[in-house]
Amino acid sequence: MRRWLRGHALSIAMLGAFVIFWVLQSVFGWRVHNEELTLYGRHALSYLEYLRTGHLAEATFENWESEFLQMGGYVLLTAYLVQRGSSESKPEQGDRPDDQVENATSGSPWPVHVGGWVLTVYRNSLSIALLMIFAGSFLGHLFGGVANYNEEQLLQSGAEPISAWQFLGTSDFWFQSMQNWQSEFLAVAALILLSIVLRQHGSPESKPVTSSHATTGA
Repeated sequence: MRRWLRGHALSIAMLGAFVIFWVLQSVFGWRVHNEELTLYGRHALSYLEYLRTGHLAEATFENWESEFLQMGGYVLLTAYLVQRGSSESKPEQGDRPDDQVENATSGSPWPVHVGGWVLTVYRNSLSIALLMIFAGSFLGHLFGGVANYNEEQLLQSGAEPISAWQFLGTSDFWFQSMQNWQSEFLAVAALILLSIVLRQHGSPESKPVTSSHATTGA
């Protein structure tokens, strides 16, 4: 067990942090939502009732959406674009030898040996998976957002609910998206540029401490 935990420690730590922070988000969001309901003379929700609200869905998927857009876009862009001196960039001379099918070994994944469209999909499977999660999160944000928007409008003015399609055309929806999208790409740009001259000993995201600033790739 100790060996297994050591071999999977990074993913365990990341997923553990995700669960802890999402639970805390839901608890504080529940309190905020109930304060708003009380302000308008409505009864407070139980925690389990809150978990089914658009308030939580919107807040959750709004952030997932931007994260997976950033990650999927970053994986795609780094396949074609380079940044001289950055540890986040592939070498300027082109693709890695291990990316060439003729260098496959018996231990290579099975799609490499099958070839054809199976290999084409596999060659792009990481970006496809990330962008599919982005698409699902975008829809979660849209439907959670319209549910929360309609509830707020009902509380404040008794206005008629709108459809998800109508909410998609509102400035409110796109303001929520853009404020997260811009911050995600700024963070990635900072990592790309800072990794040219700064180091983190022992991290695969950093170039070795002794590497020159002009060295591209970790």
